Amino acid sequence: MKEITGLYVILAAIFFVNLINMTLFNNEWNGIVMWLNTGLFIVGTAYFISSRNFIKKN
Repeated sequence: MKEITGLYVILAAIFFVNLINMTLFNNEWNGIVMWLNTGLFIVGTAYFISSRNFIKKN
C-alpha cells in the first residue's frame, strides 16, 4: 500500500504544479512547469520500478 500512496503523492504534485501555473502565473511559466512535470514523472517511474523490484526480491 505504501507504493500506491507514493505514486498518488507524485501524481497530486503534478496536478498541483499545473494548478498553480494556471491560477497564480496565468500560464506564463509553461516551460518551467513542463520541466517540473517531466522530472516528477521520471521520479514516479523510478519509484515504481524500484518498488516493483523490491517486491519481486521478497
